[in-house]
Amino acid sequence: PTMTGKTQTSNVTNKNDPKSINSRVFIGNLNTAIVKKGDIEAIFAKYGKIVGCSVHKGYAFVQYMSERHARAAVAGENARIIAGQPL
Repeated sequence: PTMTGKTQTSNVTNKNDPKSINSRVFIGNLNTAIVKKGDIEAIFAKYGKIVGCSVHKGYAFVQYMSERHARAAVAGENARIIAGQPL
């Protein structure tokens, strides 16, 4: 079978891998009634390759390939207003 469209990112962001924890970004104060997984990925994809994204009530995690990308995302998106709430 061939893959069509974009690759799906995993929902797994809480691996107990000490190497991956530094490349994971916590996104708090998120209006998850409005903001969906695809929206989060669209916002955070510009910082690097996202390997996982999990959305929970009021918050989310984005897992990047590298810690450098995670740090850039935090620096770039901290306090950004999304759906009326600052992250």
